[in-house]
Amino acid sequence: MHVIYGGTFDPVHHGHLRLAIEVRDRLGVDTISLVPCHIPPHRDETGATPDQRLELLRLAVAGEPGLQVDDRELRRQGASFTADTLRQLRDELGPDEPLAMVVGTDSFAGFDRWRDWQRIPELAHVVVVRRPGAPVSASGVPGKLLAERRASEPDRLHSRPAGCLLELEPPLLDISATAIRERIADGRSPRYLLPDSVWAEIRRQRLYGACPDGNF
Repeated sequence: MHVIYGGTFDPVHHGHLRLAIEVRDRLGVDTISLVPCHIPPHRDETGATPDQRLELLRLAVAGEPGLQVDDRELRRQGASFTADTLRQLRDELGPDEPLAMVVGTDSFAGFDRWRDWQRIPELAHVVVVRRPGAPVSASGVPGKLLAERRASEPDRLHSRPAGCLLELEPPLLDISATAIRERIADGRSPRYLLPDSVWAEIRRQRLYGACPDGNF
């Protein structure tokens, strides 16, 4: 099964990486592909450029064979829509290979506002990660879709190419990319919230208002 985990990763941090490892282990797959978006359609402009975010992401997963980076959305340019990415992957994988995407409940709550959202379950499974304080209303369209297509266990995703929605509640690290950017801009160290290699590169490039000689 091919599994993707998309996001802005602005910047990538240990919360992203730990979640990817948890999902990989729960699903019983060898690797998770982290897919940085080019232009996020549902949020403000990113604090670092697409190329800078990609570089930080590659530094973060270096030496971890269970995580890999897929830069297809950056190469495609324009706004990054999940349905387009899944169509491209489905064309590459063929009709029978199981394909899954990972999304938090905070994003999934607005699933019916995504472009071509009706097509997404036809292209891939959706792994919905529960986030504290971000429930999915049972009366809304996403909640009803989850109830209709809910998979009782991860093995169901391996037996068919698409169509299932699986809820997971893995241990989560309460780390926010927004809080990291704010911390850096305030001159405070974000060390241990993100990989040291990522923090070193942020300082070197003076991203997010970092000072090269600031706190370590």
